[in-house]
Amino acid sequence: MLHLIFQSPLECAVLERVAAGDDVVFLDSAVLGLLKNSRWAEHLKSLAESCQLFVLGDALKVRGISEVELATGLTVLDYGGLVALTVKNTAIQSWA
Repeated sequence: MLHLIFQSPLECAVLERVAAGDDVVFLDSAVLGLLKNSRWAEHLKSLAESCQLFVLGDALKVRGISEVELATGLTVLDYGGLVALTVKNTAIQSWA
């Protein structure tokens, strides 16, 4: 399953719905919760052990966040990569 997470601040209830093997993409304001020093950093690191975590590069640029500021386990993605994930995953859940 592909999870598209737009919401900020991030909510634990949303992250708990991610299952092993899922792909997760953080978009828009959700990228604000992905910094190394955020309260979610450890949870994201643990989640990355069982699924793929992505962040849309343009969402980082707009907010002035560099890749080195991100928590461990996140991969920066462009729009082409986002399209590829939507093709790969037959089930998609948006969290706005």
